[in-house]
Amino acid sequence: MLRIAVTGSPGIGKSTVVAKAAEKLAEEPGFRIGGIRTAEIRKEGHREGFSIRDLATGKTGMLSHVKGSGPRLGKYHVNLDDLERIGASAVRNALACDLIVIDEIGPMELISQSFVSAVEEVLESDKPVLAVLHHSSRHPLAQRIRKEFEVLTVDKGNRDELPEKISNRFLRESG
Repeated sequence: MLRIAVTGSPGIGKSTVVAKAAEKLAEEPGFRIGGIRTAEIRKEGHREGFSIRDLATGKTGMLSHVKGSGPRLGKYHVNLDDLERIGASAVRNALACDLIVIDEIGPMELISQSFVSAVEEVLESDKPVLAVLHHSSRHPLAQRIRKEFEVLTVDKGNRDELPEKISNRFLRESG
């Protein structure tokens, strides 16, 4: 079973690579994708936080924001309620799909033990996974993924061709 994690420096396009690969795979008849996607929330050109979306249901929530009351990470407050209600649930529910996408496994997400447990359940399964992995996390779960997954580093030279290469690998594996 194919498991790929993409990593790289902040802002290089890791989430975009994963999203484009997943979009290509979603075009395949009967190919079901579940999991989560995160996206920047911007206001007047400045990043104010991140949203989280369940890929199977489309349900969205707030992962983090500069204004908030959850655990603080840098300038952001992590919204544990949405992370667990939407994020951890989407990851668990994705076990019924053909591919599990997890964008991202990073410091914000790893604050939630419920999210960590959901990802661990996925790792114990036999499901294919495509994940974004924070470049420098030392969390035990991130370390496990580095050992168990094929890790691809996104850079300016490969980010445009990676989505097609990744989606083709999953298609070959599933076919």
